[in-house]
Amino acid sequence: MDFKMTAEEEKQLRHDVMAHVHTFGHCCPKAAGIIHLDATSCYVRDNTDLIILRNAFDLLWPKLARVISRLADFAKEHANLPTLGFTHFQPAQLTTVGKRCCLWIQGLCMDLQNLRFRGVKGTTGTQASFLQLFEGDHQKVEQLDKLVSEKAGFKRAFIIPGQTYSRKVDIEVLSVLASLGVSGHNICTDIHLLENIKETEELFENQQIGSSAMPYKRNPMRSERCCSLARHLMTLLTDPLQTASVQWFERTLDDSANRRICLAEVFHRQILY
Repeated sequence: MDFKMTAEEEKQLRHDVMAHVHTFGHCCPKAAGIIHLDATSCYVRDNTDLIILRNAFDLLWPKLARVISRLADFAKEHANLPTLGFTHFQPAQLTTVGKRCCLWIQGLCMDLQNLRFRGVKGTTGTQASFLQLFEGDHQKVEQLDKLVSEKAGFKRAFIIPGQTYSRKVDIEVLSVLASLGVSGHNICTDIHLLENIKETEELFENQQIGSSAMPYKRNPMRSERCCSLARHLMTLLTDPLQTASVQWFERTLDDSANRRICLAEVFHRQILY
C-alpha cells in the first residue's frame, strides 16, 4: 500500500475508503472498476472493525485466563483456611480465604464475549446490490455472505444490519471491558482493605519505598493503580451508549470519529490495566 498516495487521494476526495480504492486501482488498473463493486465503505470498515475487535479480545482472553488460573490455584491452596467474613465492612460469620477468592473468580468468568460479523449485506443492509450482481440468485448471495464471514474467521453473521452493524455491539464490547474493570476494581479494593488489617499484603520489593515521608509504610500501590485505571475504564461506557441512541434509520456518520477514539482507548486502557 502506497500510504503517501493514499494521503494525497484523501486530501482531494475527502473520503478515506475511496482514497485506498483509488490507490489500489492505480496499482492494478484492470481491477480498478471492480475493486469496490457493490460494496460500501461500511462493508469494508465495519467488518474490519469487527475483525479488529475480535482480535483484540483474542489478545485479552489469554491474559484473563491466566489471572483466573492463578486465582484458582490460590483458592485451592487456601480452600480451608478460615478468615473473618465482613458484611457492611463489619465483622460477620467466618468464611475461608479460598471461598472469598472464588467470588473474585466468578466475577471474572462472567466477563466473556462472543462477537458476530456484519457480513455481505449491501448499502442499507438489504443485500439488494449483491442480489442484482448475482442476477436475482438469493442462494448465491447467502453463500457469499457465509463464505466471507468464514474467511474473516466468524462462525456467525448478523441477519439484519443497517448500513452498519448495530452500534449496540459497541455497547456490548465496552460493557464487557467495563465489567472487567468492575471485577478488577472489586478484587483490588478487597485486597486494599485486607492490607489495612494485615490479613494480606502486596509484594513489597527489597529496595521499595512505601512513602517519601514514611518509607516504612506498605502502601497498596498496585491495587490503587488498578482501581484508578478501572474507574476510567468504566466511564468510557457512556460513550457508545450515547452514540447508539442517535443512530438514525439505516445509519448516520456522527459516530465515526467518536468510535475511532473510544474503541481504541478502551482496549488500550484494558491492556495497561
